[in-house]
Amino acid sequence: MSDQTLVFEEWKTPGDGCIAVARLNAPRSLNSLSLEMINLLRPQLQRWAEDPRVKAVWLESEGDKAFCAGGDIVALYRSMTESGSAGEGERFFTEEYQLDYQIHTFPKPIVCWGNGIVMGGGIGLMVGASHRVVTEHSRLAMPEVNIGLYPDIGAGWFLNRMPGHTGLFLGLTGARINGPDALFTGMADRFIRHELKAEVIQALTRAEWQGQPAHVVVGSVLRQFEQHSAGAMPESPVRTHYDDINRAVDADTLEQAVHQLMELAGRDDWLGKATKGLAGASPTSMALMWRHYHRSRLDSLAQVFDKELVLSCNCLRKGEFAEGVRALLIDKDLQPRWRYPTLAEVDSDWIDDFFSE
Repeated sequence: MSDQTLVFEEWKTPGDGCIAVARLNAPRSLNSLSLEMINLLRPQLQRWAEDPRVKAVWLESEGDKAFCAGGDIVALYRSMTESGSAGEGERFFTEEYQLDYQIHTFPKPIVCWGNGIVMGGGIGLMVGASHRVVTEHSRLAMPEVNIGLYPDIGAGWFLNRMPGHTGLFLGLTGARINGPDALFTGMADRFIRHELKAEVIQALTRAEWQGQPAHVVVGSVLRQFEQHSAGAMPESPVRTHYDDINRAVDADTLEQAVHQLMELAGRDDWLGKATKGLAGASPTSMALMWRHYHRSRLDSLAQVFDKELVLSCNCLRKGEFAEGVRALLIDKDLQPRWRYPTLAEVDSDWIDDFFSE
């Protein structure tokens, strides 16, 4: 295995073409996204966009446990707490959002094989790809409210485009969802059994790319293997509980929505488990998520990323994010000391400051 955190390859196709490959290569950290990875991938994607030999890009990870478990928040913690490191966190968010936007707007097909854990920054990489594949092992979540952050990486845009109020539900609860849930909410396009991955790659490299659009070639191959995987697809809990989810977050205020969600936490089913995490979430983070979600409803993707850069940089400075990471990953006491212990105590001026440059 290479000791590089990001590996690039090219798979030849008929003629002089190729499929370009980017592989996250940090399995010991569940392929957490680092600033180094971002700074390697951005210029490489630009080269591939301009290279006529490249027909499509394949984005995957080393190992079967995780595509990407999120951003390297331990490094972000250092930038928040160590003297002289403050600028690293701002560089991370700036470069990460530029990379995510680049993926959303890439002129050629990007196939993202989202097997295993896909969280936070990993969703940022995956959700913008033109062809997003999930498997029976895919587990997705945006649990930022539990570490004093908020769902970012363009979430103000894509959560607003999910059916009903499911985006608001996922952002507030940080609930873990499976592959079929990702299909239902629009975060993925195809469900394919993970054991078929090598056959999918072989079919793509043997496909006839001349004379038809590259997106058509990719779509045709993935559709074929999705049909072969239909029998392995589990149910979608989000779809199953869709009506209850919509009722629970149908509220005029955050406090009312959280109260209704907490009433579900006693249930002995997926929805009960999905809402239990609210008890430990940062009230500040929930307030940021609620306000950002509603304020971004009519924004373009670019406008959302601009807003999130302001929000995230303020999160680096104001202490709540650092405290959440400390409790979860540094001291691991799981006892975060939030600035405001309850939603009722949150100062609206404090929340306003997060949205100000």
